[in-house]
Amino acid sequence: MEKKNILLINGHPDKESFNQLITERYIETATSFDVNVRSLMLRELDFDPNLKYGYRKRMELEPDLLKALDHILWSDHLVWVHPLWWWSYPALMKGFIDRLFLPGIGFASVGDGSYKKLFSGKTARIISTGDTPEKDYEEQFKRSAFLQLKEGTLEFCGIAPVYTTYISPIYRVPKEQLDVYLQRVSAVAAEDIRMLSVK
Repeated sequence: MEKKNILLINGHPDKESFNQLITERYIETATSFDVNVRSLMLRELDFDPNLKYGYRKRMELEPDLLKALDHILWSDHLVWVHPLWWWSYPALMKGFIDRLFLPGIGFASVGDGSYKKLFSGKTARIISTGDTPEKDYEEQFKRSAFLQLKEGTLEFCGIAPVYTTYISPIYRVPKEQLDVYLQRVSAVAAEDIRMLSVK
């Protein structure tokens, strides 16, 4: 059986964040299986995150965005890691999506008001960290960042199913609890790979 390809996308701008440890743990777990793994640390990419002209005028993709697109096209499974900030994800990650998930790349109009999903056939996992209790995130926030990324972007472009994992609280949590969270990440990675193996 051909090896599956997994791409980690870390949307946190700080390389010393807990999101970085999550990304590294997922990669470490995944590489212990018979899969190919690549990663994108968005903070390391050189690109303008501002979609200056909206959709009126096309901006040329910078070399790092072209490489990122190659990684996305290569992947079978995308893993997005990001913090929950102001009910959403960081501006860096929003800019990455704005610049890259464009008409003709992620989706295309078919002329009757509907869209062709150009990333169909891929699956995804979103791992988000926050300090809001999970119950409040579901009841008050309506899982806002998950909704935005899962339904508003990934599924719209054909990536499905999209699994979600919320880890909270993070701030001022003892190392022992953070280690428990990382064990959960390992379990999630193993679960994803089992899912891919039967896809």
